[in-house]
Parts: sequence; structure tokens; C-alpha cells
Amino acid sequence: MKILLIHNSYQQPGGEDVLFEQERKLLGSAGHEVFTYRRSNLEIRTYNIVQRIGLAKQVVWASPSHNGLQKLLLEKRPDLVHAHNTFPLVSPSIYWTCKAAGIPVVQTLHNYRLLCPAAALYRDGHVCDECIDHSLLHSLWHGCYRNSRLATAPVALMLAVHRQRQTWAKMVDCYIALTQFAKDKYIKSGIPSHKIQIKPNFLYADPGVRGQEGSYALYVGSVTRAKGLPDVAAAWHRLKIPIPLQIVGDGPYLKTMQREVSNNGYSNVCFKGLMSHEKVLSAMKEARFVVFPSQYYENFPMTLVESFACGVPVIASRLGSVKEIVQDGLCGLQFAPGDPDDLAAKIEWAWTHPREMRAMGRAARAEYEAKYTAQHSYKLLMKIYASVLQSPHKESSYSPVIARYSGAKNNLQEAP
Repeated sequence: MKILLIHNSYQQPGGEDVLFEQERKLLGSAGHEVFTYRRSNLEIRTYNIVQRIGLAKQVVWASPSHNGLQKLLLEKRPDLVHAHNTFPLVSPSIYWTCKAAGIPVVQTLHNYRLLCPAAALYRDGHVCDECIDHSLLHSLWHGCYRNSRLATAPVALMLAVHRQRQTWAKMVDCYIALTQFAKDKYIKSGIPSHKIQIKPNFLYADPGVRGQEGSYALYVGSVTRAKGLPDVAAAWHRLKIPIPLQIVGDGPYLKTMQREVSNNGYSNVCFKGLMSHEKVLSAMKEARFVVFPSQYYENFPMTLVESFACGVPVIASRLGSVKEIVQDGLCGLQFAPGDPDDLAAKIEWAWTHPREMRAMGRAARAEYEAKYTAQHSYKLLMKIYASVLQSPHKESSYSPVIARYSGAKNNLQEAP
């Protein structure tokens, strides 16, 4: 199969960039002919003042991406296009490009950008569904994207224009949601339920299970308020027994937390800073459990998949998709989000019940083996691709692909 992958990468690499690369490797290793169309936000650094002003228009309809992709489709003639992130330089224009060329489109929903200009459904320290339940004007009023009304305006306009043009409903053949929670959010926003299938994130390479019980609690991720780090600090203040904690990562809340830890004399809290992916996995294997205290609707954090793969249970906030992934009492524990007392209680219980936590670690590894391996992800992806290629379409150019992959033999016209 000839597959074109589309992705707009961020200036600071994140989980979406990792998943794009993993899926590219997965498809290539399975023998598919994979092409890519990429834009990077690093390009913006080179823009002059006129180009930066014009960027607002590009967010809504990026003519360079539209024209560039049009040429690539004519040259490569892929069977299917799979888009990951299109914000801001690729833009929704590419969906129209593919539709005009008669090529089906699959879109992975890595975040909540189609529902919320900030992509996180989070504002002022709490989850927020106002742009789903009411109007995008709420995001403009609150300046949800980068805490700026000026920066929010083009993003909200992009969403409004393409909702009005029914781009999301008509131009994309299939969406991939990462969890049932995310699927339900998108259905509530108006995307047809029959167009959304669920395929969770995965690990391309198995890191292997840990060999022995760990000796500390571990946090891995951005050190921010939204990630729940204030709750972690408050929970450690409430602990009745000393429990070592290692914090891996960096972020705007780091210095504040370091001061708080120093002022309260928490000698058992250690800040490790940024680490390579290999060292993060090593740190996980030496941890007794991972703490995941996020206060917003995470979509499908790779930290959870990696913890499960290493056989490490997770103590996570009972919120959104995370509540769905970390099953309470099976592969970890859940606590009430924003409640440091409950978090402290769960941490103390986990530390003083090693036998139960070892069992949860084994269950976490079983979850990984059943749901999050590269092999399982590939099977799900092929089912999704097949469902798109076998669906009835107006464009005759789909027909040769259906013939190759579904065994159809008659009444199929060759693409021009």
C-alpha cells in the first residue's frame, strides 16, 4: 500500500511527534511504501514581519501547503493519506486537496484542537468544555490560546470557518480517537460517530519489564501547574512516612517547586531535570510506582504506556482518558484530581502495600502486551485503513485500492 503521512511538528518535540515517527517506522517495517509531507513550526523563526502577519491567514487556509500537497499527490499517487497534526502551517486546506484528488483521508486526533483553540479543554486551573457546550467566542474572550486574545483569534476563526464549511464532517473519511472518552467528546462536538474509530497509542520498541521492585516514587513530564505538580508538593507535605520522590522534567513551575521543597526541608525529593528517553525508561524500571497527577484532559500520555511496558503501576488522577487507561485497583490507583489529601493517602497505601503493588505492576505489563504493542497497533491500523478503502465513495479513483486490498474483482474502474 502507498501511504502518505502528513504532520506539522512542534518547535519543542512532543508526544505527537514521537507517535508520528513510530507509526512511520511501523508502516515502513511492514513493507508499505510510505511518503511524508511535513512542515515544522521552526520555519516561523525565519519569517519576516510580513510573513508573520500573514500567518493568521495560513492557519485558516495555508495555500503553500495546499499547492505543495497537490503536487505531491500527483507525483506519488498514494492509496491513502493519514494526517496527524495540521496546526498551524499545514492547515485544514489539505483535506480539500485530498478530496479533490479522490484520495481518502484518515486523521488521528492527538489532542482536542478541533474542539478548543488551546487544544487542551483547560482554562484557569480547571477543565473547560465551554467551546463545546456554547461558542468559540468563549475562547476569544478568555484568550485561551497562549493567554492572548490576539493569538486566539485566528485559531478560533479557523475552527469557525471549517465548522461552517463542514470540513470536519465531509472532508475526512475516518478519525482515529485514542480513547472512548476522546471519541465521546468529538461526537458531542458534532463529528459523526460512524467516522470515529479507536486506536490507542503504542510503543514501537518494547523496553522490557523491570527486574525488581523499585525504591522511589517517580514523576515524569513537564513541571507545570496543569500537570498537577502543586498537588504533588502538597501531598508530600502531608505524608506521615518519608517516601523518596524523583522528578524528571523541566517547566515553568520548577523553580517554585524547588523553593517549596527547600523551605520545607524535603530531603527525599530529588529533581533530575531533563533526561534522554533511554534514561527515563531506566528510571521507571527503578521506581516502585509512577505518579501522574494531571489536572486536565490528557489524551493518551506516552508516560502511561511506557510505565505499563516496564511493569510499573501508576497513581493517576481520576480524570478523562487517564481514568479510562489506568484502571483503579488493577494496574494502578486513582485519586481525586486537585485533592492532595487523597493523593497522599494513595501514595502511603501504595508504599506500605508492596505485595499488592507488585501484582498491579504485573497487571500493567499485561495491559501493555494486550493493547499497546506495535503488533497490536498495526492490526488495528490495517483494519481502519481497510474500512476506509472499502467504504462506498463517489470518486472512482478509490476503486483500484479496494480491488487490491478487499479482493473485489468486477466493475472497478482504473484510476486515470
